[in-house]
Amino acid sequence: MARVVVDVMLKPEILDPQGQAVQRALPRLGFDGVADVRQGKRFELELAGPVDEAALARVREMAATFLANTVIEDFEVRVEEAAAEAAPVTVSGGLS
Repeated sequence: MARVVVDVMLKPEILDPQGQAVQRALPRLGFDGVADVRQGKRFELELAGPVDEAALARVREMAATFLANTVIEDFEVRVEEAAAEAAPVTVSGGLS
């Protein structure tokens, strides 16, 4: 199986009130130096077959038809590279 990622963002000329709210909140939380925030959506699609040009064209069609509102949003389709196998990490917490 292969994973294809569709990132959807508001077009630059579209006002982003959620991004602006996050930008205003960051300094109050102690995170300074952020000049702009834009909010978006990420879709991860697991494809059953190979990711060839036909499959990517189909995903682009899905994005343009259903996942993004192309009047106000842009989207990008990309194949996510297989993550390298990492050693398991154990996190523990609580009182000792």
